[in-house]
Amino acid sequence: MTREKLPPSVKADILAEALPYIKRFHGRTIVIKYGGNAMTDEHLKHCFARDVVLLKLVGMNPVVVHGGGPQIDEMLKRVGKKGEFIQGMRITDPETMAVVEMVLGGQVNKEIVNLINQHGGKAVGLTGKDGGFIRAQKLLMPNKDRPAELIDIGQVGDITAIDPSLIALLDSGAFIPVIAPIGVGAEGETYNINADVVAGKIAEVLKAEKLILLTNTPGVLDENNQLLTGITPRDIDAMVASGTLSGGMLPKIGSALDAARKGVKSVHIIDGRVEHALLLEILTDAGVGTLIKNQ
Repeated sequence: MTREKLPPSVKADILAEALPYIKRFHGRTIVIKYGGNAMTDEHLKHCFARDVVLLKLVGMNPVVVHGGGPQIDEMLKRVGKKGEFIQGMRITDPETMAVVEMVLGGQVNKEIVNLINQHGGKAVGLTGKDGGFIRAQKLLMPNKDRPAELIDIGQVGDITAIDPSLIALLDSGAFIPVIAPIGVGAEGETYNINADVVAGKIAEVLKAEKLILLTNTPGVLDENNQLLTGITPRDIDAMVASGTLSGGMLPKIGSALDAARKGVKSVHIIDGRVEHALLLEILTDAGVGTLIKNQ
C-alpha cells in the first residue's frame, strides 16, 4: 500500500506514536553524520533533507556533519589522481587537500544547505575554519604491523579543540548547521578530518542526546553478515581483533565508542539507504540499525 492510500486513522496512529519521542527529545541536540548512498541517490537526498527540517520544526536541534568521499574521488579522477587510504583514512597531499576543500567546503556543503532550505529549513554551511571552531594538528597513524612506527598521511588532522559557541548561536536562531569536516591548525594550516570523527567530537562537546551515523549497511554486521542491534566496547574490540570490522568502519566505530564513553546518551549506526531512516530511528518504536552501548 502506498503512503497516499493509507487510511487517515493509520496516519493518525503514526503521528500519535511519534508524540512521546517529540516530547522526550524537544530542545535536545541530535548530531547526524550524513554520508554514503543517502548523499548520492536523488530520492534519498530529498528524504534526508525533509527529515532534518521536520526534526527542527518539532523542537529538536539537528546538527549535520557530512562526508563526501565519492565526490572527492570523482574530482581526483578528473585531475588525474587516485584516492589512497590507510586504515580507512585518506592520504592527503597538498594537491589532494585543495580538491578536498573545494569539494567538501564548496560543492557538497552548498548542495546540502540548498536541499534543506528547499524543504523549508534555514540551513547554514560551515567548515571548521569558520571562526576557527575546529582546531586540529597533523595526525600521525600508528603502523599496525610495526606499532612503534608512525605513518605521515599528509594534511590529515587530529582534533585538538572544538568551540561550540558558533553552533549554539545558530541553534538558538532556528538555523540548522551543516558542517564540512575541515579543520585549521595553529599556523592556519588546513586539515582534512574524517567526518565520523568530527561528528563524534561535536556530539561530545555539545553533550548531544544522540549521535547518528548514516552508512551503506544495515548497521554493524557480525562475521555471518547478520545485523547486531546492540553492541558493547568489549564486543567491538573482539570484532576488530578478528578482522570482522576493518577499513572505513574503523573510524566510524572509534568515534561512536568515544562519544558513548564521553556522555552522548545514545549512538546509532543506521542504514542511510532506507527512506526516512532518521525519522524511523528517532520517532518510532521500531528503530533501525545498531545501538552502541557504553557499558
